[in-house]
Amino acid sequence: MNLKERAKRLKTDVPAVFLALKSRKTPWYAKITAAIVVIYALSPVDLIPDFIPFLGYLDDLIILPALIALTVKLIPEEVFSECRKRAEEVWQDGKPQKWYYAVPFVLIWIAVIGLIVLALV
Repeated sequence: MNLKERAKRLKTDVPAVFLALKSRKTPWYAKITAAIVVIYALSPVDLIPDFIPFLGYLDDLIILPALIALTVKLIPEEVFSECRKRAEEVWQDGKPQKWYYAVPFVLIWIAVIGLIVLALV
């Protein structure tokens, strides 16, 4: 599998990891890792801020795929393949088909803005 195919697979693996997080068949230790992946992927805050030239995007290129790969290895193959199929149905062209998938993004940004306002007041 070349780099382009891996990048394409990553687009469906993040939603599949989220679906595996909600599955009852996923072991508890895989759920903890999946929760870390989903939180890190959705978080507006990175380990290395994006405004730092080159290094800012390096964590997104290394840390996130590494966490996803670890999580995929911890989830049983049959469970993850089922979640991957469901993710491909839900996510088309890189966008969710249902509006409520945007709720975590909105909540994170509201929390960040609230914390900034509290710090300034």
